[in-house]
Amino acid sequence: MADRFRLTLAQLNPTVGDIAGNAALARDAWRQAADAGADMLALPEMFITGYNTQDLVMKPVFHQAAIAAIHQLAADCADGPAIAIGGPALNGASLHNAYYVLRQGKVTATVLKHHLPNETVFDEVRLYDSAEVGGPYVVDGVRIGSPICEDAWHEDVAETLEETGAEFLLVPNGSPYYRDKMGVRQTLMVSRVIETGLPLIYLNLVGGQDDQVFDGGSFVLNPGGALALQMPVFEESLAHLDLRRTADGWRAEQGDLAHLPDAYEQDYHAMVLSLRDYFRKTGFKKALLGLSGGIDSAIVATIAADALGPENVRCVMLPSEYTSQHSLDDAEEVAQNLGCRYDFVPIKDGRAAITETLAPLFEGTEPDVTEENIQSRLRGLLLMALSNKFGEMLLTTGNKSEVAVGYATIYGDMAGGYNPIKDMYKTRVFETCRWRNANHRAWMMGPEGEVIPERVIDKPPSAELRADQKDSDSLPDYPVLDGILQILVDEDGSIADCVAAGFDRADAKKVEHLIYISEYKRFQSAPGTRLSKAAFWLDRRYPIVNRWRDEGGAA
Repeated sequence: MADRFRLTLAQLNPTVGDIAGNAALARDAWRQAADAGADMLALPEMFITGYNTQDLVMKPVFHQAAIAAIHQLAADCADGPAIAIGGPALNGASLHNAYYVLRQGKVTATVLKHHLPNETVFDEVRLYDSAEVGGPYVVDGVRIGSPICEDAWHEDVAETLEETGAEFLLVPNGSPYYRDKMGVRQTLMVSRVIETGLPLIYLNLVGGQDDQVFDGGSFVLNPGGALALQMPVFEESLAHLDLRRTADGWRAEQGDLAHLPDAYEQDYHAMVLSLRDYFRKTGFKKALLGLSGGIDSAIVATIAADALGPENVRCVMLPSEYTSQHSLDDAEEVAQNLGCRYDFVPIKDGRAAITETLAPLFEGTEPDVTEENIQSRLRGLLLMALSNKFGEMLLTTGNKSEVAVGYATIYGDMAGGYNPIKDMYKTRVFETCRWRNANHRAWMMGPEGEVIPERVIDKPPSAELRADQKDSDSLPDYPVLDGILQILVDEDGSIADCVAAGFDRADAKKVEHLIYISEYKRFQSAPGTRLSKAAFWLDRRYPIVNRWRDEGGAA
């Protein structure tokens, strides 16, 4: 009976739909595992298809191709370590989220997922059938239990595996990031370890997929909950884990413990990685954005430079007669600090032509938000023209506060393909700018130092669509707005909850009204990096037509 087992953990970045490319990643990792003398290579949940596939996995030709690729992988890797890999499986007419074990040229075991998540971004009840809880599988005489992702968040699957002879638990995951999630994962996995008395290996995907970011951060726990291995977050990594049999059962030998950065760094890394992967996986090379001299476009330009390299980012200033001199100066300084291309495209003449065209129809009316929106939509038109002409993806720059209350112009500054700050409130944008000015990491492709001038961070926010305009003319101050939004959106709270937290009822009612009437804008908005469990898209799905309003919270 073997008393040592070497397991290679492959925390890698697959691409949804790229079955051949994902299989190639698996084969490369298998060769590295073989060179390291591993007994088995482990890959994460649904690795062969990429994750999260949404409805794509239900297409018969797609899941059949994925299953065929797994069998081909088994044949290609017959001589060497076993492989454990996630993918779809058919059981009769039922489609399952499965974990395959490949050994000596064939599939020797298939684990089927029991608990199907049906919350936040997950809709697996729609996609898969639930299977009965099974027992462990055997590799080189070692009995291994693999609760698949959600299965490890519940007691029953791990306990059943322990009771049926599992000697350690290998948990394959497709677990996307949200702020402070690592603590949630580790707490739950410690519970499984304490309940079963078994070592537990938590293996996660890494990489961006639409709005979701898989943060990696794979780890290994010994009985009692001691951390034996911590892999890095937001980076691909391969680790060779040695387990040994003792008188008290299997134990993982101590490995490297990667540093886990704070929440500001993790959020920023998530935005950079999601943008980088969105471009790489969709085939775009270059980005452009409207650089206004304000804080939101400045941080998006910085994220883009860090994700793609400054040479691949075009910043465009599109001033009107309402654009202040300090905005002109600040925008140019941001572009120069980052090393990005800077183009200057005034909209004054174009705006005058549109105004003249509409004058006969607008005769007898007073200027209002219509004329302001013409400026925004003209900028969107010009930016999309540049995007079409040069094949550069336009980035949108609205923060979560603006996205929540509709403080953006549809077909104007909402035009574009991706928004890395879509799930970041304005107050956090300020602090993130300060964090980036003070910190630089090896994974950032932009320059170090103070890239965002202090004046950009400190000046009162303004859309500059009319004379002396400030955001606070139309909205509560951002600390108040964000506090109310945190309650109504992130905590799914009520007007009464806002009042109990010390906010003015009239402010809370105004914000609630703006949230609901802006749903149609969000329905048409670009995807953006998910940083919380209340991101606008799959986390929070509300109707566009909605007459309900919360009348509670009266004094």
